[in-house]
Amino acid sequence: MHLNFDFTATQVLWTLTFAALLVLLVVLLGRDRARRFPWFTASIVLMALRVLASRLLFGRLPSITMSEVFITLADVAAIVSLLVVVELARRAFGGVQRRTWIGWTLALVAVGAAVLAVWGPWPAWKTLTADSTLAVLRLMQLAAQKGDLLVNVLTVELGLLVVLFGRRFKAGWRSHTQQIMIGLSTAAIAQLAMQGSWQLIAMKAAPHSQAEYERILGLRDKLFNSNGAVYVAVLVWWIVCLWIDEPGAAVAEANAEIPAAVGAEVPAVEAADAPAE
Repeated sequence: MHLNFDFTATQVLWTLTFAALLVLLVVLLGRDRARRFPWFTASIVLMALRVLASRLLFGRLPSITMSEVFITLADVAAIVSLLVVVELARRAFGGVQRRTWIGWTLALVAVGAAVLAVWGPWPAWKTLTADSTLAVLRLMQLAAQKGDLLVNVLTVELGLLVVLFGRRFKAGWRSHTQQIMIGLSTAAIAQLAMQGSWQLIAMKAAPHSQAEYERILGLRDKLFNSNGAVYVAVLVWWIVCLWIDEPGAAVAEANAEIPAAVGAEVPAVEAADAPAE
C-alpha cells in the first residue's frame, strides 16, 4: 500500500507555521502574557498576517499592487521587530544605571551599523532618487531588508547579553524574557546563516546549463525550508515556555491575595468583638 501526499515541503512548513502562530497567540492572550510583552505580541500578529497574506494574495493581484502590499508589511514588520528588541532590553536590564545603559546601547548599535554597511550590496544613488513608483518600491524594499538585517544583529547581541548577565538583573533562567530572547536569537542566527549562505552561492554560481540552474534553485529552496523549520521549532519553544508560569509566580500571586483576604475579614472580626450598646 502506497500513500501519496500531494503536499510540498513549502506547503507543510506554511501550515505548521500558521498553526503554531495561532496557538502562540492563544497562549499569549489566554495566559495574560500579551500585557507584559505587547510589542512581542504585535509582532506575532503581524507575522501571522504576513503568512496568511502570502497564501491568499500571491498570484491573485497585479504585480505592482502585490509588491506594494508585501513591501509595506515588511517595512512595518522591521519597525515592530526593532521595538520588540527595545521592549525586551528594558525588561531584562531595567535596573541598570542610565550611563551603563547608554554605553551598551551605543556599542550594540555600532556593531549593527558596521555589519549593515558591509553586508550585501547597496544600490546606486541614482536608483534610489529616481522619481518613479518602482524607485519608491526599491527604496522601501531596501529599508525592509537593511532594517531586518539590523534587527537580526541586534537580537543576537542582546540575546548573548541576556544569557550572560540576565540572572543579575530581571532576566534569569526560565524567565519569560530570557526564553523569548533565546527564541528570537535562534531565529535571527538561522536567518543570518541562510542569507549568508545564499549570498555565497549566488556570488560563486555560474550555471552553464538548465540542470545546473535548477540545482542552484533547489539549494535555495532547501535553505529557505531549513530556515522555516527552525522558525517552527522556535514557535513551539515559545508556546511551551510561555504556557508555563515563571518560577515564583504562584508564590507572588498567593502573597498578593493574602492581604486582600485579611483586609476583607477585619471588619467582620471588629463587628463581632464590638461591645453591644
